[in-house]
Amino acid sequence: MTTLSESFFRRPLAHRGYHDVSAGILENSRKAFLAAIEAGYGIELDVQLSKDGHAMVFHDYEMSRLTNEHGAIRTRTRSELVGMPLKSMDETIPTLPEILSLVDGRTPLLIEIKDQDGAMGADVGPLEQSVADALKTYAGPVAVMSFNPHSVAAIAGFSPQTPRGIVSCSFPAEHWPLLNEVTRARLRAIPDYDKVGACFISHRHDDLQNPRVAELKAKGAHINCWTIRSAEAEAQARKIADMITFEGYAAKTPRD
Repeated sequence: MTTLSESFFRRPLAHRGYHDVSAGILENSRKAFLAAIEAGYGIELDVQLSKDGHAMVFHDYEMSRLTNEHGAIRTRTRSELVGMPLKSMDETIPTLPEILSLVDGRTPLLIEIKDQDGAMGADVGPLEQSVADALKTYAGPVAVMSFNPHSVAAIAGFSPQTPRGIVSCSFPAEHWPLLNEVTRARLRAIPDYDKVGACFISHRHDDLQNPRVAELKAKGAHINCWTIRSAEAEAQARKIADMITFEGYAAKTPRD
């Protein structure tokens, strides 16, 4: 089984980079990632698939929140997306290989693969293959995760040496309207942890008391949590979690 680098436990992970809209630094931007490195943080980022099969560093399925364009990101090619400005920034949407070159092993990097099936099903593969291809020559501390266990299994096949985990929560119906109760109940139980060869989960902070979290931790799973937004919430989360993903405040680092 793969395992996480010790550096993941020493540095809080800046959610989508150390972003600050008031300072003109959008999430998942080059400036956000460089700010995280400068502040001594690790980095969490998201990848979506372009029309022509490239891993793009972008959170949303739809482009309008972060750009002046509309429509699904996967309807545009890589060349279109790398020329697409982010709102209020002198930057465009980056590719995963570009960000890997930018980070260059200087801090731990946690990559979330966004579900491309639409219902947490098995219609996955191209995005995971693109991520695996990008990581072939990357030497820094890195791990990959997804809400979709099929995606995690695909990464296990394409890049077996890469540490991998499952993103999890209580899956309330109001937050997951596209999933039926059967699917939500199954995901809530995190049944695929061993099957996909995971070594960690990244669990929503307000559900850390879930008995399944304790069960997995007792069996040796590392526990990340998302998304911490205050020092008080961080202190509570660290009673259970080995590492945290945070935003909106200055989390403590080893140099503090």
